[in-house]
Amino acid sequence: MATVSLKNVMKIYPHSGDQKKKKAKKGEAAPEKKVNLQVTERGVVAVQQFNLDIADQEFIVLVGPSGCGKSTTLRMVAGLEEISEGQLLIDGKVMNDVAPKDRDIAMVFQSYALYPHMTVYENMAFSLKLKKVPKDEIDRKVKEAAEILDITQYLDRKPKALSGGQRQRVAIGRAIVREPKVFLMDEPLSNLDAKLRNQMRAEIIKLRQKINTTFIYVTHDQTEAMTLGDRIVIMRDGFIQQIGTPQQVFDHPANLFVAGFIGTPQMNFFDAKLDKDGSGYYVTVAGARMELPADKQEILKAKNTAPQDITLGIRPDHITLCDANAPHALSATVDVTELMGATIHMHVNVAGKDAIIILPTIDLTGEQKNLSYGAKINVTFGGNVMHLFSKNDEKSLL
Repeated sequence: MATVSLKNVMKIYPHSGDQKKKKAKKGEAAPEKKVNLQVTERGVVAVQQFNLDIADQEFIVLVGPSGCGKSTTLRMVAGLEEISEGQLLIDGKVMNDVAPKDRDIAMVFQSYALYPHMTVYENMAFSLKLKKVPKDEIDRKVKEAAEILDITQYLDRKPKALSGGQRQRVAIGRAIVREPKVFLMDEPLSNLDAKLRNQMRAEIIKLRQKINTTFIYVTHDQTEAMTLGDRIVIMRDGFIQQIGTPQQVFDHPANLFVAGFIGTPQMNFFDAKLDKDGSGYYVTVAGARMELPADKQEILKAKNTAPQDITLGIRPDHITLCDANAPHALSATVDVTELMGATIHMHVNVAGKDAIIILPTIDLTGEQKNLSYGAKINVTFGGNVMHLFSKNDEKSLL
């Protein structure tokens, strides 16, 4: 059980292959450049000024698109990547130059990394045998971990005789028996099918309640992040975009990227204008004037926000159908309708932008359920569900 702190941590991969670049000029295909990462004289900066304090027994999820630096950050905590700048502290002790085996951490990899010639029992016991732990203690720890993960019946089998989900449980069990201070998981569910991923997510939540240790979990799947994490760290191009609880980042995204990344389907965005008159602030989109509620008015007044062009964000389930003469009605054209059982996902064009609307099937009339390509509808939304983002820096105005 441990606290983990990363202070101004950076990862810079030194330049290499100048000769390769020269060869590329002579006709060879040049390697694809990572244009989203900062390139300096020292090299490519994969992780930028990463600052995070993780409490004892907290479950932290690093989430972001491929190449954002989340796995690199995890590997720096594990000691598998050298820290270029900054400090890593575990329980207040600097770990930058401490060997991975001496950090008292355990890591579960995406690829399971089990020994194929060993049984499940032998795989789980291997690290303890290296530490010369007594046989009876090894036996107790392996059987306890197997019981927690419900793999007792597979202890005599070899990995090739197990399913993907069972192999992942063995990999987790191998980490549990070490009783580490910090548990690291690098996209452990990405190789599983959708149904098995849902089951294993629930298993990890149960596991966390049973073993009481600090977890750092990496994923590109925002559903995993929202369901597993006490707090979520959203990353992009090596930078932290926002840190907060799942509800905080969903309800109050810090910028346009977070707003679009968190939530399924993603938030809809429209070009709009923030204006102000004697009664306060309001938003105009496609000619419709949308009033803002008191809490949003107070935030904008406190910041003395100037009228400006903005990007307006609305989540798909916050848009509703309405009559053409209803206040704030926006006309829309249906492109695609997807029946999802309890809900209908409608892809529409509204205010010149493609948008998705989620509607409960139980609330729709017979005519509305048969909406097809090209159908004309009217939609609306309230000021309390609007997210306002600056056109200049894409940061939230609220």
